[in-house]
Amino acid sequence: MLIIILYFFIVVVAIQLLYYLGVFGRFSFAKAQTTTPKHLSVSVIVCAKNEEENVANFIPLLVEQNYPDFEIVLIDDASSDGTLDIFEDFEKQYPNIRLVKVQNNEAFWGNKKYALTLGIKAAKNEYLLFTDADCYPTSKDWISAMISPFTVQKTIVLGYGGYEKIANSFLNKLIRFETLLTAIQYFSWAKIGKPYMGVGRNLAYKKEEFFNVNGFINHIQVRSGDDDLFINEAATARNTAIAYTPESFTYSKPKTKYSDWITQKRRHVATANHYNTLDKLQLGLFYCSQLLFILLPIILLSFQYQWILVLSLIVVRYLSAWIVIGFSAGKLKENDLKYWFPIVELVLIFTQINIFIMNTFSKPVHWK
Repeated sequence: MLIIILYFFIVVVAIQLLYYLGVFGRFSFAKAQTTTPKHLSVSVIVCAKNEEENVANFIPLLVEQNYPDFEIVLIDDASSDGTLDIFEDFEKQYPNIRLVKVQNNEAFWGNKKYALTLGIKAAKNEYLLFTDADCYPTSKDWISAMISPFTVQKTIVLGYGGYEKIANSFLNKLIRFETLLTAIQYFSWAKIGKPYMGVGRNLAYKKEEFFNVNGFINHIQVRSGDDDLFINEAATARNTAIAYTPESFTYSKPKTKYSDWITQKRRHVATANHYNTLDKLQLGLFYCSQLLFILLPIILLSFQYQWILVLSLIVVRYLSAWIVIGFSAGKLKENDLKYWFPIVELVLIFTQINIFIMNTFSKPVHWK
């Protein structure tokens, strides 16, 4: 039995090395990205529901963007706080702000996709750049950096949406590591030619791509997924590019309570269940191999079975993964996370198991 477990462990390590070196290495070891100035008319779209504090702080940062031709489409999704009042003040103050007021619709009540659809239709420009109400760009060149990868063929651009650092917070490191690992995955698969998701905190595409797949209609019944489910359906090797210069990043305020973060991640995991079959298989294989890489050597080492070989395989896998994570963290300005890699990875693996179990027995709560 132990020899079967050993062979199985060798296969698991091989799978992990294939992911980290063969797939994730495509992004990790890629050359630094440069930007090419483009003169495209852009509509920046922000959808908000009860976000009065965030929109008051962050919308002015969008207005200050160093870009010659852009409008900001502010969508108020039937907020019950002061969000709409703040939006109306911004509309009066800035001529390039367009306001979309969404009323509760019985058929689409509480559905962010309905609100976004109205905003997309209201946008006057063909190139759409999305961010969330609780996000802000890292520089005044954010629009330029996100628009730069667009070409005649490349009509979808995936960006990086990180989270602010909080000193002396392990939860913050865990949240940021999970975000980093997710970005490594979707950037790498996009470079290979198999894009499968993006994040609404930082995403751009031509309006024609939205209408080519009839908007969100094929997953309108899923409360979340206006970003990743749309990309899963619309993105191809031909039409998708990535943006990872530091100027292209956005940041959000992270959760500060573990329970709040778990609730957020439960929504994300539930949404991933609606990806196409091949994408679900590749994600499932990666996470299963991560778990088995932790569990199988415990069995083998407890019996001291081929312990030199087992330890050697563990070292090879950790070094390979650490190098890939380190280079990627450098690209995405998350350098401190590489020092915490073995610990946060272990905690994240068992957190994901916990989320899977919870989602099996109850449904997560979605858009506010």
